[in-house]
Amino acid sequence: MPKTKINRILLKLSGEALMGDDSYGIKLSIVDRIAMDIKNLSKKKIDICIVIGGGNIFRGLAASADGMDRAQADYMGMLATVLNSLALQNALEKINVDTRVMSALPIQSICETFIRRRAIRHMEKGRIVICAAGTGNPYFSTDTAAALRAAELTCDVIYKATQVDGIYNKDPKKFKKAKKYDKISYKKYLNDNLKVMDSSAISVAKDNNIPIIVFSISEKDCLIKTYNGKNKYTEIS
Repeated sequence: MPKTKINRILLKLSGEALMGDDSYGIKLSIVDRIAMDIKNLSKKKIDICIVIGGGNIFRGLAASADGMDRAQADYMGMLATVLNSLALQNALEKINVDTRVMSALPIQSICETFIRRRAIRHMEKGRIVICAAGTGNPYFSTDTAAALRAAELTCDVIYKATQVDGIYNKDPKKFKKAKKYDKISYKKYLNDNLKVMDSSAISVAKDNNIPIIVFSISEKDCLIKTYNGKNKYTEIS
């Protein structure tokens, strides 16, 4: 973990993290458990903003590969992230955590539109901010959106929550001898063409000197354990 004090964290959740063992959709028991983890982390008096993917509902890139117009498919994917964001907001507010969903696409009936200064003010007031709808533009992943929001909102670190406990040189589910990195540089990550986050997201983090912590979201209290340095993870810096 970075040695300097952490005041603000950007948590990047994949849509798949909300599925649990299901093959599709949102499993509310999993969302409730993640919400409790976020609440426990917030007790450290840390500002928290969140970006969630939409792959549990719709994948724009996959639909584009099947023949759908790429921009149209990506907009559908952005709407999927709004659904996930509202589900997480509901879970957080059930446990008395003040939360705001701010969408890059204006959807005033159900959430606020993302405005940088307003998002920062929400966090200063102790609210969790969930940034929905990616960047609001097609052709950009939610990983890139997470890196951009982290830079915009002056976050000290990006927590990238995945299904694996860090970054390996090969897929650990396929190769038993896959080597795990405890720490890896932005340059080596890009040169080795690793796939945990896309290259544009890594480049944004690199240009703004924001370290990325990659860890598994699958266990209870994983966020606070990662914050305390008691969890398995890989640091990209």
